[in-house]
Amino acid sequence: MNLFKDDPLQIIPFQSYGDVNHFYTRGRALEDENIDLSKRGFFNLLKNTWKRFETDEIPNAKLRITFPDDSTLYTHSNVSGYFKVKETMEGLDTMTNSEGWLQFQMSFETQFPDRIIQNDNSFSGEILIPSTNSSFGIISDIDDTILHTGVTSRLKWRLIFNTFFKNAESRSPLEGAAAFYHLLHRGKSGEEANPVFYVSHSPWNLYRYLELFLRKNNFPKGPILLRDFSKIRGKKEPDEKPQKQKEIIDILNTYPERKFILIGDGGEHDPDIYIEISEAFPNRILAIYIRSVKHKKRVLRIQGLFESYKTVPALLVKSSKEAIVHAREHGFIQ
Repeated sequence: MNLFKDDPLQIIPFQSYGDVNHFYTRGRALEDENIDLSKRGFFNLLKNTWKRFETDEIPNAKLRITFPDDSTLYTHSNVSGYFKVKETMEGLDTMTNSEGWLQFQMSFETQFPDRIIQNDNSFSGEILIPSTNSSFGIISDIDDTILHTGVTSRLKWRLIFNTFFKNAESRSPLEGAAAFYHLLHRGKSGEEANPVFYVSHSPWNLYRYLELFLRKNNFPKGPILLRDFSKIRGKKEPDEKPQKQKEIIDILNTYPERKFILIGDGGEHDPDIYIEISEAFPNRILAIYIRSVKHKKRVLRIQGLFESYKTVPALLVKSSKEAIVHAREHGFIQ
C-alpha cells in the first residue's frame, strides 16, 4: 500500500455462496485505481491491465459486515488486502430474495483520517443461498467453456492477448452458451432457480472483468470463484489438487444433498478433474458436458476417456445445441 497516493479506498466483496446456517464471503480491500473496463484502444487496455495487477492493497484493516436485520460481523484484511469470512449463523434464508441472493453491506472500521473512502464507506456484497425452488446445481468453468481465451494456442499467445488486450465488453461468449445456461438455471419446469457457480484458474485481479463479461452477455448470475495471484506464481506440492478442483469440492461439501451438472472444456484438465470428482462423490453428478476444442490429439484423448467411463453421462460437444438436446432428453431442462 502506498500511503502517499491520493486514490480513494474501497472494499470489493466477491460474490460467494452459503446455506441457511453458514455465511461465507471473500473479497479485497484496496485503493480504487479508477479502472474503466469499457475503454478501448491498445494503450487504454494496457494501462487497465497494469492497474488490475499492480494493485495497492489495504492490509490489516478491520472491516464490518452489516446484514438486512442489522446484525453484524467483523473481519480483517490480510497483508495482501484479501479477507475471507466463514461464520455459522441462523436464519440467513429469511433475508434472501426469490433467487436466493442475500445482500449485505461492508465498511471500514479502521479509521483513515487523511484518505477518501468511496461510496461513503458503504460497499454492497452478495452471497447465494440456493432457493428451495431448485432441483440441482450447475458448476461451470469459464475459460474456453463460455469465454474464448485461446488456452490451446501455441505458446499461449492468444490466451495472453485475449486476457490483457481485449476489454470485457468487446469479447464474445461461445455461441449459445448463455441460452443453455439459462435453460439449466430454470430447470425442467422452466420456473426453477437452479444455482450456477462459475470457477476459473484466473486470478482474483480479473474478478470485475469477468463479472462484467457475464453480466453484459446475459449469463445467469452466480458466484465467481477465482484464485490468489500469489498462488499462481508459487510452488505447487506434487499431490496438491488444482485450485478449481478444490473450489468444486467445497461447493459439493457445502450442499451434501444437492446434485450437480459439471461443464468444462477440452483444452486442459477439466475432463480428468470432473471424472475424479464424480468418482469421489458417488451419485452426486448428474452429467458432465465438455466443450470440444480445435486440437485433434486432445479431442481423441477425451473421446477415449469418455468411451471407457460409464458411471455418469459424459458428453463431448461441439456446440451448445448438442448439450441442449442431451439435457432435454435427460429431463434437466424444459
